[in-house]
Amino acid sequence: MSRRRFRRGLQETVLNIAAAGGAVCILAVVCALLFNITLIMFKTGSMSPAIPAGSLAVVREIPADEIAVGDVVTVDRPGKLPITHRVQSIAPADGTMRTITMKGDANTEADPAPYVVEKVRLVFWSVPGLAHPLAAAANPVVLGATTVAVSALVTWVLWPRSPRRGRTGQHAAA
Repeated sequence: MSRRRFRRGLQETVLNIAAAGGAVCILAVVCALLFNITLIMFKTGSMSPAIPAGSLAVVREIPADEIAVGDVVTVDRPGKLPITHRVQSIAPADGTMRTITMKGDANTEADPAPYVVEKVRLVFWSVPGLAHPLAAAANPVVLGATTVAVSALVTWVLWPRSPRRGRTGQHAAA
């Protein structure tokens, strides 16, 4: 295989991978906006072994009247970080609000006080160990370096090539 043919194949492969990555990013943003989907990172092991510390989870906001006992949900706490635990019990409250008690799988006792909620974020699935790399990727230095690297790669792939000289010293047809 000639060097030129290899280079052209490599450029096409890189461009296809970049295009697929861009399409995945666009699809993820559209899904997040349309379906109220977000990501949460687990800092503690209170949900171990089901969801260990350092996991990344996909969650979707739902009305509190749709949750069931056994669901793993995230609730917001005024003045504190949100908490994600398994629902132990549900009781009706005012209107569409619910009073829920929750407990982390690794905890021996339920959370100290019940939560009165109108909406919660239901955990769909999680990936152990993905929170730390994602948090590192959000570092401004890493984002800047990634931007420069991707820009250089795209420039390399799309940069026009000068015509090659043939053996006789004349320009070859492009």
